[in-house]
Amino acid sequence: MNDWILVVDDDTSNLKMASHILGGQQMRVSCLKTGGDAVEFLQENRPDLILLDVHMPGMDGFLTMRKMRENERAADIPVIFLTADDDSNTEKRGLELGAQDFIKKPFVPEVLLLRVRHTIDLNRLQANLEREVHKKTQEIAAQHEKLERISMQIVKALSGAVDAKDTYTNGHSLRVAEYSGEIARRAGLSKEMQDDIYMMGLLHDVGKIGVPDAIINKPSHLTEEEYAVIKTHPVMGAGILKNIKDFPKLIIGARWHHERYDGKGYPDGIAGEEIPLEARIIAVADAYDAMSSRRSYRDVLPQETVRMEIAKGKGTQFDPGMTEIALAMIDDDTDYQMRER
Repeated sequence: MNDWILVVDDDTSNLKMASHILGGQQMRVSCLKTGGDAVEFLQENRPDLILLDVHMPGMDGFLTMRKMRENERAADIPVIFLTADDDSNTEKRGLELGAQDFIKKPFVPEVLLLRVRHTIDLNRLQANLEREVHKKTQEIAAQHEKLERISMQIVKALSGAVDAKDTYTNGHSLRVAEYSGEIARRAGLSKEMQDDIYMMGLLHDVGKIGVPDAIINKPSHLTEEEYAVIKTHPVMGAGILKNIKDFPKLIIGARWHHERYDGKGYPDGIAGEEIPLEARIIAVADAYDAMSSRRSYRDVLPQETVRMEIAKGKGTQFDPGMTEIALAMIDDDTDYQMRER
């Protein structure tokens, strides 16, 4: 079935352009000129995505979105705002209302298509993952021990699917989970928190599901544009995991494992203890495995090189306390067993 896009904009030329761009990709496009028409349309119809103009006479985009959210049928349809504004307050208001993204006008066809496709794919992935977890949970609700076992299998399968996208990082998520769990154990954290961090480590890269394989497996250096796409995976990962209501903390590892202790990381640029402890632990484990694993352009780095780089990142890239624990783990690993085989 073709993806169905509702475009709401009071400018006929914008409607025609969006219809031409999206229709050329075999998408079904419905066009409306007012917010009131959109609210009425959604009483009987359920498109896959709504492109909504911010500035319209009468009912503007923000009020239209509020009215849409009052309709249970339409409450979870993803919305991308369309705007010519270069105003951070406009973007802030839209995101607070639950918008998935913003697209600047006039449209750049490639950007419009990429953002529409990513938003639809992400929304479907979220829905499918939530349905699968809910289904499994219902089936074994009375068998708590079995539930935990099967949940872990699902998570490992999902993390394996992420790793399978990258020819050169097979087993990365499992190793990061194991290293993170051991750092948590040595840090004296509770068994429950160790288990949580292990699970977060397994799914820290889940957002890479939304990154094109051609970028992930590119054997040469990435362009700035390609690197920008790679850098979207923490936010994508958090978006995928946020609807797993039984484990809301899962998003911590996915969203913040690329933050730096000095505040120069991404996506949010938070620093020090603003970064959740779980993410600070996973950050060290992730960097360690990146160096102790094969890449398209190099083999596993020597252990002394890895140790030197981890030590160099203490207090800048990594939490000082978690760095000391990681260095102790390296020193205990006299046969260099902590690496990709």
